[in-house]
Amino acid sequence: MYSLKQKILLSLLAGVAFGCAITPKRQWRVLETIGEIWSDSDNKLGKEINNLNRSKLIKKITAKDGTSTIKLTEKGKLLATEYCFLKNLKIRDKKWDGRWRILIFDVPEKLRKGRNALRWKIRKLGFCELQKSVFVIPYECKKEIDFIVNYFSLGLYVHYGILEIIGEDVNSRLKKVFKLE
Repeated sequence: MYSLKQKILLSLLAGVAFGCAITPKRQWRVLETIGEIWSDSDNKLGKEINNLNRSKLIKKITAKDGTSTIKLTEKGKLLATEYCFLKNLKIRDKKWDGRWRILIFDVPEKLRKGRNALRWKIRKLGFCELQKSVFVIPYECKKEIDFIVNYFSLGLYVHYGILEIIGEDVNSRLKKVFKLE
């Protein structure tokens, strides 16, 4: 799910979204999202808030009466927006133009976490695995892939291409996988 750091930053961003929501329906949607974010919460909240404050992702302001207010800094807003965008990233235009998009990567072992996160996210986007580090999808998704690759800092190791010709057996198998027939 989310790390505690992500939960706090996303909740603060949700506060901004709640304030900008015009209708009660949109406000309710924001509250539902906050509920989902905190559904598996634990007791490490205070410690993580202090860590976020030290990292300058939030600013903790204590009033004279002892109450505290927490605000997202610009750095925190940027990071929370990235978390939100990455989680909700989807390929919008699912029209096949007869070409296959291929993603090939060879990420070194020292960047294993990034490699695993990349593999997880592209599977979630709908890519089909041809080989261990070769994935295919029939839809245009260059912007989405660029965002993911940049987010995980894997640009040197990931290659995106467009195939117009692919082996007939692979082509027919992929058409079945993506229900293009």
